[in-house]
Amino acid sequence: MATIGSPALTLLDHAKRIDPDGKIAKIAELVSENNEILEDMPFMEGNLPTGHRSTVRTGLPDVTWRQLNYGVQPTKSTTKQVDDTVGMLEAFGEVDKDLAAINANLDEFRLSEDVAKLEAMGQEIASTVFYGNTATDPEKFMGLAPRFSSLSAENGGQILNGGSNDTDNTSIWLLAWDPNTVYGIYPKGSKAGLSSMDLGLQVLEDANGGKYMGYQSHYQQKAGLVVKDWRYVCRIANIEVSDLLANPTSGANLINLMVQATHKMYKQGVGKLAFYCNRTIMSFLDQQTLNQAQMNVTYTQDPHGRRVVNFRGIPVRMCDAILNTEALVS
Repeated sequence: MATIGSPALTLLDHAKRIDPDGKIAKIAELVSENNEILEDMPFMEGNLPTGHRSTVRTGLPDVTWRQLNYGVQPTKSTTKQVDDTVGMLEAFGEVDKDLAAINANLDEFRLSEDVAKLEAMGQEIASTVFYGNTATDPEKFMGLAPRFSSLSAENGGQILNGGSNDTDNTSIWLLAWDPNTVYGIYPKGSKAGLSSMDLGLQVLEDANGGKYMGYQSHYQQKAGLVVKDWRYVCRIANIEVSDLLANPTSGANLINLMVQATHKMYKQGVGKLAFYCNRTIMSFLDQQTLNQAQMNVTYTQDPHGRRVVNFRGIPVRMCDAILNTEALVS
């Protein structure tokens, strides 16, 4: 995400955060996103300082029907090792000491800016889970889309074609989270999740190298993604957004495609299943269910009172990080 204007908070920024009573205003987070995949994604400690090495079986040994007085030749299976790397996402929060002193509630003022940085980091992690590509951005980690990007690849059978021939496409993902299938990682010897540090009063620098006193915070998250068994990931790709209809006489039939996706999971009952889509798909899924008079989609509430959409008992989770401008998967 591009930086807008100066990276340092100004008096104008301060004024925009003060309500008529002189207190820090409650900010409407108009740029926030809903990325529920971050609530579901389990994390495990990697076995490497820079990521994780998985060993997967690629072939079974031959077996023989033996006859009396005839021996059997020994055989063996084959394996390979796959390395997944971890990216380091960081942010600093800085505010001039004298600017902070204008308002009596220093901590609340600093938090009003730090909350935005945490939101930006969450959006970046969610986007990288789907679209991170270490071939073009080696500082990130490898996401899902580059791993499931060709219908003719070894894992191409896990990609369902939504039928588009255009470039305004989106995807629905079905994942089975489990330590033996798909999961997040953090480096060996570190800790999971977001780490934060209040660095207190520091000597800061402006763009010209001038020094001033200010308060500084540091945030960091080290994260990666392991797809240990690609048979527990299904991508419904090539869903043309402009062709979606409430009654799918043309365009993608979301319900039929999602039914097919459930049968792409290699074994039933493995992992914690969830569909992931953006709000465009969520809206049309709702409409198509109503118009087709089918009972595939049900609605419940979680303990926090939020509505939970379920497709045949599998939660459908909203992710604003999933684009409506994906390239065609062929």
